[in-house]
Amino acid sequence: MADGATDRWLVVGAAGMLGTDVVAALTASGRTVTSVGSRELDVTDAAACVEQVAGHDVVVNCAAWTAVDDAETQEGPAFAVNALGAAHLGIACRRSGARLVQVSTDYVFDGTASEPYAEDAPMAPRSAYGRTKGAGEWAARAEHADVLVVRTAWLYGAAGRCFPKTIAGALTQRDTLDVVADQVGQPTWTVDVARVVVDLLTHEAPAGTYHATSSGRGSWHEFAQEVARAAGADPQRVRPTTSAAFVRPAPRPAFSVLGHGALVRAGVEPIGDWRERFAAAAPTVLA
Repeated sequence: MADGATDRWLVVGAAGMLGTDVVAALTASGRTVTSVGSRELDVTDAAACVEQVAGHDVVVNCAAWTAVDDAETQEGPAFAVNALGAAHLGIACRRSGARLVQVSTDYVFDGTASEPYAEDAPMAPRSAYGRTKGAGEWAARAEHADVLVVRTAWLYGAAGRCFPKTIAGALTQRDTLDVVADQVGQPTWTVDVARVVVDLLTHEAPAGTYHATSSGRGSWHEFAQEVARAAGADPQRVRPTTSAAFVRPAPRPAFSVLGHGALVRAGVEPIGDWRERFAAAAPTVLA
């Protein structure tokens, strides 16, 4: 099954922005896909996870508590989904012999680097969300040997709320926007992450950690200016500001650039430059 076409895939968290595109990519490639959202599967229920995973060859866990600021005061519920849920799926996959793809985040790092974070860089989360997602990585690996941790960041897509939609909407309501210029990362289209996930399994990549983010780097301010261009607005209407002007309950990593060495070693093509990928995505995302 080198091409993976006959594998039976289960996508957990399939109703979310990333899960929607993972299901679409698998369906387009002819895979047999079962998609479940939180209504169909509560990942905090260990027995339900075992029952749902049975009969599948690959499980992609896109389910997550992603309310970053709310997690600061609700770390327990966030931990239940992000860490215990990953553990439950790890146990279920071990029992059924399925491979597990555990989606994670740049928030597991402290954001103080100046060069791209390698896949084996030490985790040092500064937020409750980051701690729970880091715990999810650990829990999945602790329960199952065949886990591919796929970290991504700065996601946007057509199927959910995201930064480009927010910026494009705000530009129709306001003359100018102030957007932080001192946080740097890699804006990443969910369609591209879905392609990487499928490619990793098609290439039979070994268990380990992989980074599925766009190439290059840019600030939120630069990203917002690209959104303005795509929306037919003057990018100069987007003005730079600092994180100090937009204090949030959860600290944001100042530097969220991830390296892609593991993808290359596995024979999987990294995602292209973020500006080029957003130009391709914009007609769909901003529609």
